[in-house]
Amino acid sequence: MSNDPRSLGEMFADLSRDARMLIQQEIHLAKTELSQNASRLVPSLTIIAAGGLIAFGGLLAIVAAVVLGLIAIGLVAWVAALLGGLVIAGIGYALVRAGLASFRAKDLKPRQTIETLKEDARWLRTQTR
Repeated sequence: MSNDPRSLGEMFADLSRDARMLIQQEIHLAKTELSQNASRLVPSLTIIAAGGLIAFGGLLAIVAAVVLGLIAIGLVAWVAALLGGLVIAGIGYALVRAGLASFRAKDLKPRQTIETLKEDARWLRTQTR
């Protein structure tokens, strides 16, 4: 028997209060960690967007040059534009696929929060024994 002067009801009330406080702290930690992860991505995404817009302007000029070149060698204008568009669309599709493959959801996970939640679960199990 324990030497704790608290009644069983008081111990459960304390445990409930502690668990509630722990959950609130974990939620705060998760919000903080997700915010930090997102804020690290913003500068990179801004640079990527700016580079993409500039590259898009250059790409339009290249497409125009390809189409004009195809017209100059004797293709009908609409066929030249279609061929140029198909090639550029294929390249764009490949780049989008590569970009999506490089995004890893695990990089955005709040790892610290997950670890502390596991620790909290272990602590709670020891408290209820």
